[in-house]
Amino acid sequence: MRLKPRASVALAIAIASLVLLAVATVAMSVGDRPTAPADLVRALFGSGEENVIYAVREVRLPRVVLALVVGAAFGIAGGLSQGVLRNPLASPDVLGVSAGASVAAVGVMAIGSLGGPIGIVPIPVAALLGGFGAAALIALLGFGVGFRGRSLLLAGIALSTALTGITQYLLTRMDVSGAQSAAAWLTGSLNARGWADALPVIVGVAIVVPIVLILGHSARALIFEDDLTRNWGINGSVVRVALLACSVSLAALATSAGGPIGFVALVSGQVARRAARVADIPPILSGLIGAIIVLVADTAARTVFPVQLPVGVLTAIVGAPYLLYLLQRPRRGKGAL
Repeated sequence: MRLKPRASVALAIAIASLVLLAVATVAMSVGDRPTAPADLVRALFGSGEENVIYAVREVRLPRVVLALVVGAAFGIAGGLSQGVLRNPLASPDVLGVSAGASVAAVGVMAIGSLGGPIGIVPIPVAALLGGFGAAALIALLGFGVGFRGRSLLLAGIALSTALTGITQYLLTRMDVSGAQSAAAWLTGSLNARGWADALPVIVGVAIVVPIVLILGHSARALIFEDDLTRNWGINGSVVRVALLACSVSLAALATSAGGPIGFVALVSGQVARRAARVADIPPILSGLIGAIIVLVADTAARTVFPVQLPVGVLTAIVGAPYLLYLLQRPRRGKGAL
């Protein structure tokens, strides 16, 4: 028997939540010294051997939480932008939002590397400003091309390339230590991250997700033309602007914490839509898929290989072929996801 659309979304969210719980348990258990499930539970509650408690609560737990919130933020951001623009390629990393957040964050790092007042503009704030600045430029370019799908994407790719060039130039102006740190961050890495890195993203997700849920009914209507949604009392333009602002905010905050982890935002929404078998992209499911992708990739990056790899390396290995698939896949119609 075929499930109703909302029932299929609920089932997919339940399954994704169980998968995420299992992945998080594995991520908390593996490391230089694997931890048995019973010892893991005791360590989480502060009992057991001191070295196990330290490994679980001070090393693994912050990194797992950061991977979850960064992945969820990228996943929701990608699902929102793809749903609003009705294009499977319209993710923050393709449109240049992540590049804008990156150039602003690296600019702050460069100021600090050269002895300037890095603390005046915190990196999360700089990333937000950079992300919204890039989004504003894309909006201006979008008016020029009439917001046509592929033209808008090409404008985003061009902007992303230009911003990446500026970022590379900033790296050349930094000292060796600062340039190495910034270059590692630009690959998309959760190495040596802690609660201080996760807190801005946690706060941002806690603020933005309720707004997305409030707009959820209106967002589902965006798969139809504005003339039709207007008859339902929904102002499509206002809803699009609000949801795109949420998408930019989440993508910029996630980038500030983990760097521009590539392809997570691109892949998560499409996987969520196919898993739920609905026309729109459920944001919560998209966030869960993003969290699973980042956590699996980060756990593999720190345990499978002889040295710890940046998580962005593994997501790129998976995401690049998927991007090529989306580029080659024939469109079934205007605005199809």
